[in-house]
Amino acid sequence: MIALWIILAVVVLAAIALVVLRRRRRSRVVFEPERAAMPDVLVTSVAPRPEIDDNPSLDRRLASSRSIFERVRSITSVGSLSQDQLDVVEEVLLRSDVGVATTNALLEELRAHGAPDGVATAIRSALLSSFAADRSVRTSADDGRVPVWLFVGVNGVGKTTTIGKLAWHETQDGKSVVLAAGDTFRAAASDQLQLWADRTGADIVRAAEGADPGSVIHDALGRAQARGADLVLADTAGRRANNTNLLDELAKIRRVADRGPGQVVETFMVLDATTGQNALSQAQEFLAAAEVTGIVLTKLDGTARGGIVVAIERELGIPVKFVGVGERAKDLLAFEPEAFVDSLLSA
Repeated sequence: MIALWIILAVVVLAAIALVVLRRRRRSRVVFEPERAAMPDVLVTSVAPRPEIDDNPSLDRRLASSRSIFERVRSITSVGSLSQDQLDVVEEVLLRSDVGVATTNALLEELRAHGAPDGVATAIRSALLSSFAADRSVRTSADDGRVPVWLFVGVNGVGKTTTIGKLAWHETQDGKSVVLAAGDTFRAAASDQLQLWADRTGADIVRAAEGADPGSVIHDALGRAQARGADLVLADTAGRRANNTNLLDELAKIRRVADRGPGQVVETFMVLDATTGQNALSQAQEFLAAAEVTGIVLTKLDGTARGGIVVAIERELGIPVKFVGVGERAKDLLAFEPEAFVDSLLSA
């Protein structure tokens, strides 16, 4: 009985203590620090939002190539050049992939006549002399036939993307375009071209993976003729260039594309500028099989080997007609030699 009274007393005391503790917490005064007075005006001026350069200059787009030529632009001497200065010129030209033939010819010219108007001016004149080819692009065919642009090149150079970008340019000019997904050996090629067709509003003809690419192009020509389309852009498989049988097949595809109602008015070889001199060896394998009429040089903004443009035209005799200097469709530009050379050598 005594133990029960003791337990009851402990419980009562605990309850009293809890009530007292709660009252103390409620009665505690919280002191807040004084806040500084708010100013009448919080912002006196609004800073302008930074502008995004939606159309950067060619100098900026070719910054990697331009950086290689910095050492040439820094040579201020006129007249005769020292051997050390000639060595600098040689190293810059070779590193930029201008090519051995062009480099040697330019060095001989500098040794014989010097640089009366400065080294950059002398190099500018020499490089521009390498660009003498006709750069016009045909978009029309004979009466009753559909003009075809045929695209060739190995995998990874940006061939299918180039087709999509050119389709964008042509549709922006008001032309109706049919895309022929002739690369039936690469699983993603047709899907990639389909995305460009959806984006540009172009029509597209595609087939199952592994289908005969010639039949795809033939069907695209039929649809283009039936719908009165202005232009057919035909993709081909990006095979290894050293396989004779596959190159023979490429020649056959070209014959299909050039047979009525189609007429091949341009055959573009797509090359990756970042591969430098390897691009030349690729092109040489394709020239005869495809009867290439123009070069599209992609990824020129991402390489210091911009001089490969000079080597291609000098050694192949094929004009560079388009260059890729960015990811957007508008970054595929018609190649202009003077603007390109000035972007490398202008101060």
